[in-house]
Formats: sequence, C-alpha cells, structure tokens
Amino acid sequence: MLKVKNVTKFYGENKAVDNLSFEVKEGEIFGLLGANGAGKTTTFRMIMNLLEPSKGEITLNNKKIDYDVTDSIGFLTEERSLLLKLTVKELMLYYGTLKSMKKDEIITELRKWLKRFKIEDYENRKIKELSKGNKQKIQFISSIIHKPKLLILDEPFSGLDPINVDMFIDVINELKEKGTIIIFSSHQMNHVELFCEKLLILDHGKTIIEGNLKDIKSNYDERKILIKADVTKAELSKLDGVKEITIKGDEIEVKIDDKKYAKNIFEYISKCKNVTKFEVVELSLHEIFTKEVGGNYEK
Repeated sequence: MLKVKNVTKFYGENKAVDNLSFEVKEGEIFGLLGANGAGKTTTFRMIMNLLEPSKGEITLNNKKIDYDVTDSIGFLTEERSLLLKLTVKELMLYYGTLKSMKKDEIITELRKWLKRFKIEDYENRKIKELSKGNKQKIQFISSIIHKPKLLILDEPFSGLDPINVDMFIDVINELKEKGTIIIFSSHQMNHVELFCEKLLILDHGKTIIEGNLKDIKSNYDERKILIKADVTKAELSKLDGVKEITIKGDEIEVKIDDKKYAKNIFEYISKCKNVTKFEVVELSLHEIFTKEVGGNYEK
C-alpha cells in the first residue's frame, strides 16, 4: 500500500502541497487530478523520493521511500524523457540497469512488450526515428519493464490514436489485476472515469474533492436529461427546474438544478409525440472538475 500522510511541501515561502493525505491499495487505480500548477508534479516527485516533503511522510508497504524502494516504482512522466540518439534496445538496457535488472531479463521483457505493442521490428531502431505514438509506447515500456509494485502514469495517452489507447487500457487493467498500485493523472476526464474508482482533486496544493467517484457524483443534485422527442426549447424552458437547454443534433440536453425536477419533466415529455429517449444522467467528472476548479483549469 502507498500511504501519503499529512504531506506539505514548501518552495521558499510558496506552499506547493498543503497537508495532503491519501492511500492506494494493491490492485487499485487512483486518480490524482488538478489544473496546471495544482501540485501534482511536486507530489509525484515526492513519491519518487526526488523531493523531500517539508512535513509529513510517504511510505510504500510501510517502508519510507528511499533508493532501495524506488526500484519498485515505475513513472511515466508527462514530460517525455527518451534519449533520442540511442536505439530502443540500448535505451532499455540503460533504464533496466538503473532498476537493478539483469541484461538477459531486460532483453526478455523488452521483446515481450515490443511484441505486445506490435513494434517487434523497432528493437534496433533509434528513438529519434520513431513516430510520436511509438515513442510513447517505448516510454510506457520503460516504466513497466521492471514489473513495478507502484506505477505512476501522468498523461499516458498523449500522442496515441484510439486503437493504441485501447491497447494501453488493456495493459493498465492487466497490471491492476496483478496487484500493481497505480496512480493515474490526466486532463482527459473521460479517461479518468474509465479507470478510477477513487480520486482526489488538488487546487493550489489543497485537496478540494476526495473519495469514490460514484459517491462524488451522487453528492451533486444537478442532473442532465437527454431527450429525443417532438418538443421545442421554448416549451421546455417553461418547466420548473430547467436551468439550461442545448440542442445536440437530434437530441436535446436539459440541465436541471435538482434531480427532484426530473419526474415532472418526464411526465411532460411522456405526453409528447415521437419520444425515443429520456435519460437522466449525473454530472460528468469533467463538469464537476470545471465547476470546482473553474478558471484554474488549463488543458
């Protein structure tokens, strides 16, 4: 288990992280989210023991994270860190050696993952010759080649097409099933909703939302109603609780202040002609994030 307990980090007088606490168990994917400058990168660096907390403690399986423990951690950074003049094989031998792996083990794992990502022929290609998406695959392999107990994924799908995103998703879920502790961070909230049952949102170093995604969503009374029927915006706007109406193709999206209004709107729509859809949905994580963080959110 990863435990972050009452962690604060100062840069001079600037408090980058403010009394942060969370736990992630084996086989869990935990979302750590925030706008640019919220404190995510500082938190990752403290977990990696690249920075020392000003206060508090961070442990992995009840051990303080030091250079011995960091061999058990994989980190896919948002800022890509590949050595472009090396071949894929040379790069992995370098990274694997840093994680205390034997040469034969590195080669075996590398070839397994190259085959999995359908780039077997790239073993002796220079990094600089690869496409952006294939560089991302190599970066990902470098973070998991040593079979880490803790894996930090910061914007893992950057530069990937939908087919390769699905490939990454399959691997991440497999690692979860094998008991890997995973911290997942992305500005793409739909990706976070795919993986994370638990999450925490930082704003200026402080925790503003934390808990199970399902519980977080249910705590907001606002709802959206998706409608397909012969009804006009003018008619809908007269109904109690209607906050905003948006036309999206042949569908109407109605935002309501409180879920209690859904029943009356349903009764009205049920009397309209050609009703093919009436769906009440909770706010998306993107909408919750934007609502809470507001103007601080930058993709």
